Amino acid sequence: MSVVLHRRGAALSRAALSRAALSLATLAIVAACATPPAATPPAPANRQSDARVGLSAGLFNAGEAVSNMRVVGTARSPEGFLGIMNSDLAFTGNYVIQGNYTGPVIWDISNPAAPTLVKAIVCPASQNDVSVFRNLMFVSSEDFASRTDCGSGGVRDSVSAVRFRGVRVFDISNIADPKLLVNVQTCRGSHTHTVLEDPKDKANVYIYVSGSAPVRSPNELAGCVSADPNENASSSLLRIEVIKVPLAHPEQAAIVNRANIFTGLTVVPEHYETPAERRVEAQRADSARRAGGFAGKNPISGVDIVIGPRFTRAQLDSLVRVRGGTGAPTAADSTKLRAELQTILNRLFGEAPAPGTPISAGNQCHDITVYPAIGLAGGACEGHGLLLDISDPVNPIRLDAVADSNFAYWHSATFNNDGTKLLFSDEWGGGGAPKCRDTDLQEWGADAIFTIENRRLRFHSYYKIPTVQTAAENCVAHNGSLIPIPGRDVMVQAWYQGGISVFDWTDADKPFEIAFFDRGPVTAERMEMGGSWSVYWYNGNIVSSEIARGLDVAQLTPSEHLTQNEIDAANTVRWTELNAQGQPKISWPPSFALAKAFLDQAERKQCLAPARVSALRTSIAAAERATGPARATALNGIAGGLAADAASACDGNKNGKLRKALTDLANAPIS
Repeated sequence: MSVVLHRRGAALSRAALSRAALSLATLAIVAACATPPAATPPAPANRQSDARVGLSAGLFNAGEAVSNMRVVGTARSPEGFLGIMNSDLAFTGNYVIQGNYTGPVIWDISNPAAPTLVKAIVCPASQNDVSVFRNLMFVSSEDFASRTDCGSGGVRDSVSAVRFRGVRVFDISNIADPKLLVNVQTCRGSHTHTVLEDPKDKANVYIYVSGSAPVRSPNELAGCVSADPNENASSSLLRIEVIKVPLAHPEQAAIVNRANIFTGLTVVPEHYETPAERRVEAQRADSARRAGGFAGKNPISGVDIVIGPRFTRAQLDSLVRVRGGTGAPTAADSTKLRAELQTILNRLFGEAPAPGTPISAGNQCHDITVYPAIGLAGGACEGHGLLLDISDPVNPIRLDAVADSNFAYWHSATFNNDGTKLLFSDEWGGGGAPKCRDTDLQEWGADAIFTIENRRLRFHSYYKIPTVQTAAENCVAHNGSLIPIPGRDVMVQAWYQGGISVFDWTDADKPFEIAFFDRGPVTAERMEMGGSWSVYWYNGNIVSSEIARGLDVAQLTPSEHLTQNEIDAANTVRWTELNAQGQPKISWPPSFALAKAFLDQAERKQCLAPARVSALRTSIAAAERATGPARATALNGIAGGLAADAASACDGNKNGKLRKALTDLANAPIS
């Protein structure tokens, strides 16, 4: 096991923990650090000429910019859910299930141009991240006010039998009427979770729980231990809880292990905020105070932070209980909280340990992406990116760990289809901060791309959207998935109010953007949460969970970066369900679109002479018009002719894929 720190260093310490705990679920807006290190300058000013720059603001009438895709459908969140944050997505059949802090929302996208509401389930929690497996739906909660009965009344007692923090299991056999089967309580709740299907075990599925909330009292949940894990092997800290779900009896789902994949990891250097950014945060904090809100200083970095309503509401409710009161907090309670707020923050988050000391026991993974077909997982774990062996699902083993002084919060992970690369995203500022301004470095709040070599991670490059956003737009790398363009590594990714971006990372050293869709800010006056939380490709559609508005559905269009044949080949891939954090191995059925896509790629790379490309297109078109044995004979003849091109081809891999696509098509049943 190794820890690799690349690029510039300064101080990451417990900022990972502070950003996790002071993020959307609690403090909402978080900053970091101290004085600026030496760093590369922002990208060239031509980012300012991008079509996404200067879009007008508005909730439902914001300006829009789109390139190399078309938005085919939108849906507004239903009443009671609109204005409450939408979160992650999962897919089953023709349905997309959208997390929302009020509860999961189920849409029918049989007609992508007109998503139809099927069911909105009231079950308040944060984040209500969702996933599916066959007839089951799993939902995360780490909210202190979440209830076992999905009720909206909250939980006022500090220890309560009705509080729920963990993973819910629903039966969705009738998608229009989901039934809650069981609440699996966990010691730190479930911020996110990952469903793992073990190829060797058809009787069960497993869930990796990433819970970042404080450890519960053992009086509320037996077995929860908040002691230092170095002093108590039963500690609930530095663990990922593993839930086993028997498919024949999902109501018996239970925790079967608390795996420690963090042993030996140490605090690593962190990048700093610039003085200009610190001044902006101070101004925001002052504005919040003048408006009657709450603000303080990050105890670790000293940066001013605006405190969100979830955190302050819990603190105010506590003050009401302490004085023996009932009902809503009073103005006096608010005054008292303002006077004590910094002391509370200092007590909760303390001082940052020096780099090289063991990581805080509060550290946790934010997202774990499993790739069962290759037996590996990528753990985005606050201060580190981890490569895990999951061949034994109950006992994941860390193979490698990487850290980066340009990364503030390792948030999510995506493998390429070959399993030779792993991309990590950095959710700088917990998703509530603008990190795409013209003053922000291109390495910050970006993706880091690694190759996997001998089960170790090697850094290659960063990717960040090549545009400029305003200070009123939270913008940072977030959730995305592969698009099954054959022979290439292409991904669609959410960037909050930076919109959605489709990019190619086939060359790990030179990622580049292919397409985008973006709206202007929710409001121009101040930063309000909005934009794409998650965006995934599913059966020909790009589906985005829009935090403040609802759902967007888009489709790719051909461009200089992507041909219609490549899009058509991608659309031959069909899934019955998808959890992006449980990556499926992509395979393409034989099709003429697949063969034509590989020919287009050979032409793009100039691996074949123009006349040869033209002749091949003519031959493939003739084979497509043929039927029966004549088609097979023609296809095999074309493939055979390509063998002669192999010696002079600039990309033997592309040549080989084209030949295989033709021979597979020749041997496929004719529909």
